[in-house]
Amino acid sequence: MSGWVAGVLASIRDDAPADVPCDGCTACCRSSQFIHVTPDDADAVAHIPSALLFPAPGLPAGHYVLGYDERGHCPMLVDDRCSIYEHRPNTCRTYDCRVFAATGIDVTDEKPLVAARVREWRFDESGPAARRTASALEAAARYLAERSGDLPAGTVPVDPTQRAVLAIDVHDMFVTSPEPSPETVAVAITQRRAGGYGRDDADAGA
Repeated sequence: MSGWVAGVLASIRDDAPADVPCDGCTACCRSSQFIHVTPDDADAVAHIPSALLFPAPGLPAGHYVLGYDERGHCPMLVDDRCSIYEHRPNTCRTYDCRVFAATGIDVTDEKPLVAARVREWRFDESGPAARRTASALEAAARYLAERSGDLPAGTVPVDPTQRAVLAIDVHDMFVTSPEPSPETVAVAITQRRAGGYGRDDADAGA
């Protein structure tokens, strides 16, 4: 499990692509999700019809949002396959629905297709280190849900994907202290966002 967490943290902080064994699953592509397309996604922009890209609200020029069709499907999904897979935006490359399985965040109401896939994931929690990590991940997610009112406004994202990612980013604080002070958590989140986290990858895409 620690290897997977390290990979997610690399995606959060360095935009490293996620290595997800999707095995043909396209649930995230069929879940009415907006995809954030950034200025670094020039290759993706070149392969997406301009009529499908809209300026991202509140973000500088060059940031776009790719929406979904009347079925909730990404318009680049053709015959249940991504038609621009080799050129897909970074938001898609870094998306990993296992963040919900690891943090215990239920997305059944928001993303039922993704939730069904999430229920299939199993982590190897054998060994004390893996169990500590698993407990810390779930504790961080619970804390963000239950103590969001004790943190500065806007600290905890409403979007479940962003909230799960944030829980993973700060889970190390919960390994030794299951109930850190809101002040400590707020400072840690601010510092980590300053280092690159929290770019609001639109519904984030996923």
